[in-house]
This record gives sequence, structure tokens and C-alpha cells, in this order.
Amino acid sequence: MAYVPPANLEGSFDPRIELSEQEQEDWIAPPIPVLPDGSVPLLETYLYHAEIQRQQEKDDDLHDDKENTGGFLTKFFKSGSRGVPTKEVAGARRDSLSSSASEKKQMQGVAPIAPGEYRTASGALRTATWGSVFYLITTDILGPYSTPYAFNAVGYGPGVACFFVFGVMAAYGGLLLWWMFLKLDSSRYPVRTFGDLGYRIYGHWFRHVVNILQTIQLIFNVAIIILGNGQGLSQMAKFRLCFSVCNVVWTLGGMILGQIRTLRKFGSVANLAIWMNVLVLIMTMGCVAHMVPNYIAVTPAVTQPYAPVQTVALNAQPFETQLTGIMQIVYSYGGAMLFTEFMAEMRRPYDFWKAMAYAQAFIFVVYMFFGLFVYSYQGQYVVNPANQGISSYGLQTATNAISLTAGLIAAALYGNIGIKVIYNYIFTELFNAPPLTSPRGKWLFGGTVIVYWSLAFVIGSAIPQFSNITALVGAACIFQFSYTFPPFMMLGYCMQVDAIEGDSKYDDNNPRGARTDTWKTWARWKRALIKRPLFNLWNFLLTLACLSAAILSAYSAIKAIITGFQGTAAATSFGCHSPVDNS
Repeated sequence: MAYVPPANLEGSFDPRIELSEQEQEDWIAPPIPVLPDGSVPLLETYLYHAEIQRQQEKDDDLHDDKENTGGFLTKFFKSGSRGVPTKEVAGARRDSLSSSASEKKQMQGVAPIAPGEYRTASGALRTATWGSVFYLITTDILGPYSTPYAFNAVGYGPGVACFFVFGVMAAYGGLLLWWMFLKLDSSRYPVRTFGDLGYRIYGHWFRHVVNILQTIQLIFNVAIIILGNGQGLSQMAKFRLCFSVCNVVWTLGGMILGQIRTLRKFGSVANLAIWMNVLVLIMTMGCVAHMVPNYIAVTPAVTQPYAPVQTVALNAQPFETQLTGIMQIVYSYGGAMLFTEFMAEMRRPYDFWKAMAYAQAFIFVVYMFFGLFVYSYQGQYVVNPANQGISSYGLQTATNAISLTAGLIAAALYGNIGIKVIYNYIFTELFNAPPLTSPRGKWLFGGTVIVYWSLAFVIGSAIPQFSNITALVGAACIFQFSYTFPPFMMLGYCMQVDAIEGDSKYDDNNPRGARTDTWKTWARWKRALIKRPLFNLWNFLLTLACLSAAILSAYSAIKAIITGFQGTAAATSFGCHSPVDNS
């Protein structure tokens, strides 16, 4: 699950705009938007400035097309650099940003830069093309190690059907996020995170829900990687090293690597991690096709001789077990949490749909092919993660060594983002913590890294059940970002936009004067409901369906965890017995 994060999570810039690291850290985007009179902007304000922003992007694109006089291939390859600032523009922006940083150093505290300065900074920040975003999406969720387990849980037929349906619905949710981003983002009022987008539609309460779930998902992702790496290290040590100690090793490594605050420094190693994962996938498929399964990882040794490998079209297991397997598929489409961050990086966010469409198709093919291939050769003996089901110790160790390195990099990146979410939205807002770039803030960040990784270790060691804990995270968090939240947010967006049509023409100098009524009157609700009732009803029912499925899946995952601890050969919390050792 290697992940190369978007630059703006750390406030970094395109390398052609040579800001020093301190200047980048001094650049701070505004918090929740506030109008000059101290009030919060209405939805109409965001819509007004977003329309201006999109038109400006179209004009810039037309200007680039006029300058590009080459042939088809020239235009195609040159399109990858559209929107990249020239040296002159980059220099002007650098001067503006440096000036902003110097002025802020003279101020007490760290205040947001002025709107005009921010617009300049925002222009320098948006440099990604749709091709690079395609790369980011695929690297975010290119880790199909759990997909063979999903086919083992439900069989060929339901597995393929779920992969297809969940892929289509994940694409639908991504398109909704893309559409709302285009309508609500601008240089003056930028949308930087999923929480920012949700805040503009439903307000503070929804932003808090999003931030809490993001925090939970990221810390559980780190815990899952610690658990998976602990299983791999225990296999490499031939189970002679206590399993809890194996988890401690990766926790300590993460605490050290997590002290790096600037995500930019992870860039090269994160790209390397992607190809490490690809190599592990190829090696795993090659090994399972020519070797017997790793029986002791899933079956007690007393059951010898082992039954032959069996694959089925429909696996008639208990419903809870099937849901646990299906949640591995949901985990596969878990990149929507960061789609908003990706779009915030793009010079022309309109092109995001291309990146998402190609990425979803690529992920669908790669995940399903890998899952079907491994399940076809290992059947009921599939291990989660899949490479740990290789029976040859030498090849198993080789894939573990590669995947463990990639896993630690991914865990450090997830941890870095998660810690910043906690710091910015909990410590800073609720407890008035010092800015992250201040000396006290840096010390507090270092301490938070230790606490964060310790908590992730506790989660992973307390629940040493890889498949069940990934199913719980998929149901409680990932399912919401990919499936539940997008139609819910689209419902609120459409109703508010339709209600605005009965108001007077918007005036940016008097933003609140255009409204003719409030939500306390039936007339506004009537306008919100009657224009597109079928589309609103579809999104409402889809939200309820997704929420119901998530609750049921979370219940099944919790029940599976309880059942898992009741087995005689099950690994215990904080124990020395490895979950993949049944010898």
C-alpha cells in the first residue's frame, strides 16, 4: 500500500520554484474562510469564486493551445506540462512567497497570509497534471495482497461481481467529489482536504466527523502495517522471535522514520516502494504457480495429510465470514479519502476525471487478476497478506524482506499525515498548540510521533487478526469515504444550489443580501426538493444503503474478531505466538 502524498499536505511546491525549506514551512494556508466582516461565507460565495476560477483555468488552457503549434504527439506530450509556471512567473511567485514569509516572521504568532498573497501562493502550488494524479491514485492503493482472501471468502462469482459493482460505485463517488470540488474550490477559498469540502456543504459538524474518521483510518492503517510486518518478520525468524517483539521492532523503526516532518523527503523512497510492491506481486504469482501452499500458516499441523486445494464458484460460508472477505475488496478502493487533496494539487482540476477513470480501471484489472490467480492455485489455503502464503522459506523471506521495507515506508507516510491531521485539527484548534513550524511545535510533533506509533502498536498487537482488522477499518472508515459520504454530500449540495435559484442575483459586495428566505421557511425547502427529485432520492437511498452496509459489515468484523480469539490455535493479544504459525 505504498503511497506518495500530494505536496500540499506539507505546503511544499514545485521544484522549479526554488523556495527554501524554511520558506515553505513559513507558508501557511488560511484556516476556515472568514469574510472581512468576520462572518463565514455562504455557499453562494464559494460558487461565485469557483466559477471565476474555472473560467480562468479554461482561458489559460486555450492560451497554451494557441502557443502549441506542433503536431498531435507534440500537443499530447506537451499537455503534461500545461500550467507549469515559467521561470519568470516562478521567480515572481517566489518573491511574493518569500516576502509573505518575512512579513509573518515579524508578526506575533503565525497568522494566515493575506488573500492576495494566498492567490499568488495557490497558483504556485497547483502544478500537478492528470497524468501525475493517475500515478498518485494508483500508488495510493496499489497493494492487492488481500484480494485472494476475498475470493476465498465468497468464491469466484460473488468475488468478481463485488469487484465490478464496488469499482463502479467507487467511480461514481469519485465523480461526485470531482464535481463538487469544481463548483466550490477557488484560489481565494481553496478546498484542500475532504473535510474542507464537507464543511462547505454541511458545516462544522460534518468536518469534525470527517477529520475523526480520517484520523482513525490512518492510525489503523499504520497498525495493520505493523501487524503485517510483524507476521513477515516472525516468518523470517522461523518463529524463534516473540511475535510481540517483532511488532516492537517495526514500531521503533516507524518512530525513528516518523520524525521526518517534510513529506518531500519521502519522495524517492516512496517511488521505490511502488516498484517493490510490483516485484512482490510478480514473485508471489510465480511462486504459488509452482509450489504447494503454506499449509501451516492457515491450518494446524495435526490435520495432516492436508486436503487438496479447492476453489469454488460460490462459497457457502456464514454471512459474517463472507462480509469480512468482501471488506477486503472495499479496502482495495480506499483512495477516495485523498481525492480532494489530489485535486487541490492540480493546475486544471477539471482533468481529474481522466486520472480517476484510468486509475479505477487499472486497479480493477490488477486487483482482480492477482486475486483470481493466487486463489486459483491456493484455494482455501490463501494467506492474508498473500505473499506470506509462499511455502518456500527462501522465496518467502525474499518477498517478506521487500514488502516489509515498502510497508515501513507506507506506514511512515500514513503516520506523518495522520499526525498532522491530529495536530492541526485537534491540538491547534482545540488546545491552542503552537504552530508546527515553531520550536515548541517541532518538539511537540516529535512527541506526538512516539505516542501515535505506540497507539498503533497497541492496536496491532491487541488484535493480531490481519483479515478481521482490515475488514473493520474498511467498514468503519474506508466505506464512508468511498461510498457513503459522496452521495450524502451531493444531496446537500444539490438541495442548496436549487434553493438558491429563488434568491436575488448574488453580489460579492453584499453576499448575504441576495437571500429572500431562510431554511426555516417551507418555500426554500420546496425549491430544494422539487427540481431534481429522482436524483436526490437516488443519492438519499444510496446513502442509507451504504450506511446500512457499513454498519452490518462493522458488526460482522467485530463478531469475527471475537470468534477469532476463541480458537484454540489463535494468536493472543500481546503474545509471542505468531498468527501465521500453526505448526
